[in-house]
Amino acid sequence: MSGPRPVVLSGPSGAGKSTLLKRLMKEYEGVFGFSVSHTTRNPRPGEENGKDYHFVTREAMQEGIDKGEFIENAEFSGNMYGTSKSSIEDVQAQNLICILDVDIQGVQNIKKTDLNPIYISIQPPSMEILEKRLRDRQTETEDSLQKRLEAARMDMELSKEPGVFDIVIINDDLEEAYEKLKSVLVEEIQKVQDAQK
Repeated sequence: MSGPRPVVLSGPSGAGKSTLLKRLMKEYEGVFGFSVSHTTRNPRPGEENGKDYHFVTREAMQEGIDKGEFIENAEFSGNMYGTSKSSIEDVQAQNLICILDVDIQGVQNIKKTDLNPIYISIQPPSMEILEKRLRDRQTETEDSLQKRLEAARMDMELSKEPGVFDIVIINDDLEEAYEKLKSVLVEEIQKVQDAQK
């Protein structure tokens, strides 16, 4: 695939990925693009099909996976999630840095492909803080909260393994985490901006 190098952003739910991403997209408008993931879960209030996710049936998604159309896919809390090759190519074709927001399973799957992205992990300062952030959202049932916390524990452990990520950013202080994120991406951002001149 040609175009700017994609960025794989991973980290547990509640680590602050979305907040950091929104800020990056705002500061560097027209530099980043999202690959829109597919999911079999139902839309949450305010979510748009084709913008937030491609909401699809389990059958349609399984068919795409079987045909090799997905670069990564995983099952979480009974729902399937995945990133199609075409959704990444759509972003690269616009000369944008494609951001892939995936879980640790997704990271391991992408490692087996020829994508060659920059791997970044955003981690919470501690499990306690993560749990507080998730509870404050008030979007989870106790059961799904416990599942997320369990997934987060695994995620935090795996992020410590050497060679999995190019950088692990602990989101303790938002400003600091944001500066670190920008510094990792500065070269790719520059390439896109130069090509736009």
